[in-house]
Amino acid sequence: MEVKNSLLAHFIHQLKCVKILKPSPDPKLIDKEGNSNEEIKRKPRGWKCMPYIIGNETCEKVATFGLTANLTVYLVDHFNIGQVEATSITNIFFATTNFAPLLGAFISDAYWGRFKTLAYGCFASLMGMVAMTLSASAPHLQPPKCRESLCIGPSKLQLGVLYLSLGLLATGAGGVRPCSLPFGVDQFDGSTEQGQRDLESYFNWYYGTTTAAAMLALTVVVYVQDSVSWPLGFGIPTGFMLISIIFFFLGTRLYIYVQPEGSVFSGVIRVFVASFRKRRLKLPYPDVVEQQEALLYNPFTTSHHAVKLPLSLQFGFLNKAAIVTNGDLNPDDSPTNRWRLCSVQQIEEVKCLIRIAPIWFSGIICFMAMAQQFTFTILQSLKMDRHLGPHFQIPPGSLLIISLLALTLFIPFYDQIFVPMARRITRVASGITLLQRQGVGLAISSMSMVVAGAVEHKRRVSALSHGGISPMSFLWLAPQLILMGIAEAFSAVGQIEFYNRQFPEQMQTLATSLFFCSLAGANYLSSLLASIIKKRTRWLDDNINIGRVDYFYYVIAVMGMVNLLYFLLCSHYYRYKGMRSVEEEDTKEKTNDALLEI
Repeated sequence: MEVKNSLLAHFIHQLKCVKILKPSPDPKLIDKEGNSNEEIKRKPRGWKCMPYIIGNETCEKVATFGLTANLTVYLVDHFNIGQVEATSITNIFFATTNFAPLLGAFISDAYWGRFKTLAYGCFASLMGMVAMTLSASAPHLQPPKCRESLCIGPSKLQLGVLYLSLGLLATGAGGVRPCSLPFGVDQFDGSTEQGQRDLESYFNWYYGTTTAAAMLALTVVVYVQDSVSWPLGFGIPTGFMLISIIFFFLGTRLYIYVQPEGSVFSGVIRVFVASFRKRRLKLPYPDVVEQQEALLYNPFTTSHHAVKLPLSLQFGFLNKAAIVTNGDLNPDDSPTNRWRLCSVQQIEEVKCLIRIAPIWFSGIICFMAMAQQFTFTILQSLKMDRHLGPHFQIPPGSLLIISLLALTLFIPFYDQIFVPMARRITRVASGITLLQRQGVGLAISSMSMVVAGAVEHKRRVSALSHGGISPMSFLWLAPQLILMGIAEAFSAVGQIEFYNRQFPEQMQTLATSLFFCSLAGANYLSSLLASIIKKRTRWLDDNINIGRVDYFYYVIAVMGMVNLLYFLLCSHYYRYKGMRSVEEEDTKEKTNDALLEI
């Protein structure tokens, strides 16, 4: 799941307006050590920097995908960890990896800047890969090979090295993911027409090379791990990571270094603190939005990128943060204490975040279905016929290509065929709304689990009647993987575009991080659900033929259908950014009519 959704996040950046990601026309520069240096101001070098940035990103993705795509197989076959425990470790690792970019984005925006955060992330990833390679190479860092029915699990030292390597990889992802693409954007002058054209081309190159990196990792690297040698299979990604760092630092004399401007999180907290401090004050005209807005702190914004948001009465307790009291304003009308007085714009931005939260939560259950292709789907394939022809056998980790190809091929079909057809029916420019697109994805993800359960039932019966290995082809797993890819094309792509359009401009850096957090929640929840089911039932066993993984799939399918109903309810009451409720618009019209009569 980490592989494909990393690609999704990169692809969605192409859908975003360039103005969101471009640097300011006159960026304040710092040197690579983080020190202010006004004398080094220079024009962005644009494409001169791209060989180093795209080279860094491509090699880093080959390294990361190649090391983690086959993790479940490595834990089971090489580290002698039980299948259920291995899936739990994999889920927790991917969850932590997907949550880390939120912290990385905060550190980058508030303290280090993108260059430092990206550099530290690359080094952390390299150290994690070195540790993982050592765990596969050094005899005392790995348990002995199983002999017949005797398998000795890893020692505390061996587990410690394994968990250290996974922790360093998650730390590295937290530094690389939120900064790699925006750091490349900083190198273009987005204030010019030529700069914007170059940015669009940059997004295409970025996504194209990332896709190629994933394909290389899921085929060549995974094949080496599965068929040749785990030390060599881990050593190749480690070498790519080292090359990635070399690429990155070769361009240090050409880069633009944009100074960190502060995190959006502090602004969100300030609104809550200010409204709590003024909780005893009464709002002026609590039922008349226009008159209330006129009496609150609502300065004119000079930003060319921020869309002015009108005041709304929803979550009205937050509006108290904009009540002006004695001593709140300086002579120039700026707040004397930003933790006591916030503008209407800041309040409405926080309200946007609150409204999005229930929609975001629904994505967690959807991604639970997709998380299974990194765990139980791979374990299923180990007990199936994975041959293509008489001599070549597909590595289990390479099965993810089926879902990736389904996603990649369906997106052009969606844009070129589905949207025009739907537009004729719905009269909506995008064919269907963003919320409808997510809803379709939720439904298909539940369907994929039903199909997965049916296939697993057939595979299990076949395996038990053939001595443990089913003669069924691994291609029986293709329908569920294809459905998962299509579900991502609807739900995941729709989610990020929804965040992009509904988040205020000042919070755009939070959008992709929030998407990764939903992936993290899905992995954590999947691990928790598997743990509970293993304790309460016999459905999950270290021998997948003894357990009933099909029942586990059906449970996720039922959870998905309940989640779909929850999503439909949230969508019904969702209010889009900048829109007032019907009641507020009626109040506004009545107020205007009354003023006209006067």
